[in-house]
This record gives sequence, structure tokens and C-alpha cells, in this order.
Amino acid sequence: MKSRYGEITKEILLTVALTGMIVVASTSPYFLTNIARAIMKNKKYGEKKATERKIARSLMRLREKRLIIIQEKEDGNFVVKATVGGKKVIEEINIENLEIKKQSVWDKKWRMVAFDIPDHRKNARDALREKLKELKFYQFQKSLFICPYPCEREIQFLCEFFDITSFVNIIIAEKIHNDIKVRARFNIL
Repeated sequence: MKSRYGEITKEILLTVALTGMIVVASTSPYFLTNIARAIMKNKKYGEKKATERKIARSLMRLREKRLIIIQEKEDGNFVVKATVGGKKVIEEINIENLEIKKQSVWDKKWRMVAFDIPDHRKNARDALREKLKELKFYQFQKSLFICPYPCEREIQFLCEFFDITSFVNIIIAEKIHNDIKVRARFNIL
């Protein structure tokens, strides 16, 4: 899945999502640069001035696309918030960044994702299937994928995002008969 957004744009949106909003004191007409500095405060960026300009440009584009709003408060400070469209993009970025953490020691439990998604939800079904493949799940059957690592929260997040929760089940099993192919796939022998 190729990203539609650059790293700086993602960083801005994820910062807004994490904090709920960004408040910046405006002491000059260069308030976008001040917002850029607030975003950079906790991040490690290379060339500071060039990065400030890139962040300021990204903020302008996000505002033009109506993904964020920048409002001036009565006290002269500026507030940056995500719009409804911006929140949707943040969810897309979170889906894109989703990963399943491997355990250092396998707990000997298989996580199976089984789904029966109707044809009128075909796009969501295909998107789920592709994301499971991207997450390195083993496709046991057409609508049954297996992973040896805890992934329940991630799968529920995907189901909520694609609005298919009622069509998906997560099964935790201790044994799969003749699991040699599955074990080999995950280097669990």
C-alpha cells in the first residue's frame, strides 16, 4: 500500500491526533513557522530552517485540503485541530503504519482471523485480505488467515476502520492439525 502523504504531513497529522490540538502563541505574522517549531520540538529533524519551511508548507496544504483548521483564539494564540476529513486521513495513516509485534518466545497459540463478508462489502473484504497479507499472515483458506502472535487489537482496529466487525471472528487455538506449513512460514519449528 503506497502512501498518499509525505512523512512530514503524516507527522503533523499524527501529532495533532496525539495531542488533540496544537496551541501556539503568535507574536509575529510568521505563525506557521511557530507552529512548525511546536511540532518539531519533540522530533529529531536534520536541517532546522529547511524543515521549518517544509512543515509550514505542509500545514498550508493541509489547511487548503481542509484536513486541519487553524483558528486564532481571543488571547491571540493559534489552535491547530484536525477536521473530520483530517481524522479520516489519520486513521488511514494508522492503518498504513499498523504492524504485528513478534514475541521473543512463542506462546504456542495460533490467532486465526476468519471472515464471511458479503458481496456488497467486497471492497472492504478485499482490503482486509490485502492488509492481512501485508501483515504477513498465512492464508490457510480463502477467508481464514493465521498468525502466531497476539494481534487481536490490530484486527479489531482494521474491522472498525473497514466497518466489518460483525463479519469477522478472531479465534485463538492451541493446535492446528498438520501445521508443518504454517510453522515453517513463521520459522516456528
